[in-house]
Amino acid sequence: MNWMRWVAMTGLWAVLIGSGGAMADSPASFLETFNAEARSAGEGPGNPARGQEFFNKTHGNEWKCAACHGAVPTGKGEHAVTHKVIEPMAPAFNPQRFTDAAKVEKWFRRNCKDVLARECTAREKADVLAWLISLK
Repeated sequence: MNWMRWVAMTGLWAVLIGSGGAMADSPASFLETFNAEARSAGEGPGNPARGQEFFNKTHGNEWKCAACHGAVPTGKGEHAVTHKVIEPMAPAFNPQRFTDAAKVEKWFRRNCKDVLARECTAREKADVLAWLISLK
């Protein structure tokens, strides 16, 4: 086994052991990441009040987050066009929310483009996630 592969495998085992064998992320770890990215861009950390405001208003496009997820996303929502049921966004009401990095990236990218006609900034993501985490 070459040394680079050994280093990679050692790192993987450290992650597995440190996480109790689970490979899931958590809402708090995503918020920490978005806050760090926002700080490196010269912005402050996520703010729940800003997140609630962002979620419930339009930003130049027709849609707002609340159009599909509800003004307080603690219950099921419904896609405005397809009418597909959307599980609650708030992690306290849906433990699977914000536990998979690929899904978090995919849905922030897709939904931000629908709402903003661009990708969200790290601070916008941090604001929304800070608010969603605060919902109990």
